[in-house]
Amino acid sequence: MSTVLAWATLAVWAGLALCHSWFWRTDQRLPEPVRPERWPSVAIVVPARDEAELLPETLPTLLRQSYPGDARVILVDDGSSGGTAEVARALTVPNGLPLTVTSPGEPPDGWTGKLWAVAHGVREAGDVDFLLLTDADIAHAPDSLETLVATSGRDLVSQMAVLRTATFWERLIVPAFVYFFAMLYPFRRVNSARWRTAAAAGGCVLVRCSVLERAGGIAAIRGAVIDDVALARAVASAGGRIWLGYATKVWSVRPYPRLADLWQMVARSAYTQLRHSPLLLAGTVVGMIAVFLAPPALALTGSWQAAVAWLLMAATFVPVARYYRQPLAAGLLLPFTAALYTLMTIDSARRRTGWKGRTY
Repeated sequence: MSTVLAWATLAVWAGLALCHSWFWRTDQRLPEPVRPERWPSVAIVVPARDEAELLPETLPTLLRQSYPGDARVILVDDGSSGGTAEVARALTVPNGLPLTVTSPGEPPDGWTGKLWAVAHGVREAGDVDFLLLTDADIAHAPDSLETLVATSGRDLVSQMAVLRTATFWERLIVPAFVYFFAMLYPFRRVNSARWRTAAAAGGCVLVRCSVLERAGGIAAIRGAVIDDVALARAVASAGGRIWLGYATKVWSVRPYPRLADLWQMVARSAYTQLRHSPLLLAGTVVGMIAVFLAPPALALTGSWQAAVAWLLMAATFVPVARYYRQPLAAGLLLPFTAALYTLMTIDSARRRTGWKGRTY
């Protein structure tokens, strides 16, 4: 029986490595920019709740964007209690993009706080060609907006921001988080018209306003907790073309120094991803055990097939490890990290989804 299971694990990982749209590769990057004849107008909308500590690192990078067209920044204070709006107003940059700081008040029933803030920012933006939706913990290179607009050619363009990996737990958990996300939503499938996979990474989303309006606006996804994927699905359903890739000029400065911080990050939305279904939760747990934990467990009993499966697993992690400048052998620890993610997902089922004092 163990031999059959070992062969099964090898078959699974051979299939994932070769037949799952090369999910493990990190070569989905923005193409070379092509300057448009007319630079479209852009409003950068930043929802912020209790982000006074991070804004000095991130907001100036938006205000210093070297964009050749008309652009402005709208920071929406989402009911903060720590002086977020005051800090934002003090961060204006000489000769930088215009900054508007506004607040919509508490969200109505049926809205998440973030999406209510985003919708308010969209209304404040008025008549523009594109919106750049970016989070308050995301920093941008000076030509980030210009590059996004010049290379988009799509109705929604999203980049997976480079996440912080300064501490031991960040180095262990964060690259795996990106790897699992790409496994769930292979970037090549998102970017191909042959597939119906829709996803986005919420830290950096450029969306064409006319298509967003056709999709029903932010109101169409007002209750979504995993709002980036919901937005991508809404745009795709409205006939919009979407693109998702790895960033080189966009990064997150939010620290997750302790395991508890990362645990909270994953657990707050994992069960929502499973549509609050006990059946999907059970299937996910069984799947994680079979795919990630069985190969090393069987390999340690002497199965060469399972050992090869484990090595295949580790090999598919190499591009993400290189992207995050981690040791190439880090993939050998992927079963341990997967076990942590499985426990986080189980823990998520007993929690109420929440973020910064709000629960949904």
